Amino acid sequence: MNRDEALRALGLGPTSSMDDIKSAYREMVQILHPDKFASNAKLQSRATEQFKYLQEAYDFLTKGKQPPSSSACGRPSDGVTAGDTRSARLAGIAQARVQLVEQKDLALDQRHQGLVMLVAGGLVAFGLRRIPAIAGIASAVAVWGVVQLFSSNNTVNTIDEHLKRLKKEQRRIEEELASE
Repeated sequence: MNRDEALRALGLGPTSSMDDIKSAYREMVQILHPDKFASNAKLQSRATEQFKYLQEAYDFLTKGKQPPSSSACGRPSDGVTAGDTRSARLAGIAQARVQLVEQKDLALDQRHQGLVMLVAGGLVAFGLRRIPAIAGIASAVAVWGVVQLFSSNNTVNTIDEHLKRLKKEQRRIEEELASE
């Protein structure tokens, strides 16, 4: 990993300060932390991979690597504008949105599977209620369907909240770029 790749992973431009790096890292951690997806093993696994990459980028940028200095007025000293940094942030937001949409698709699939398990298990349990062993297994399938339905629904809602925050941040940055 080089500096440019690490900065891109955080959605930053080449002249980002250490404060920019830390701030972007904190934002990305809030979005990608694996604990947010504890109810869904597949999503948690993907989030863990992405979180490791994010951590690697942050470690590369903060341990022994100094960002370029800025001039006294706070503008980058090497000719890169704040607009370039904002554009890099927009690219990071777009990447995060793609990942979140993929995670949402997986959660929606799991929600659908939970609904199928609930309905099928309930119908089999009701239809074969005179055979206790089968009715018991079907009831357990129905209960598992309910659990999966609710946990995946919570995951979908959490991802929707993250997508709304990203959209809000994207609009703010786009407005700043338009006003320059």
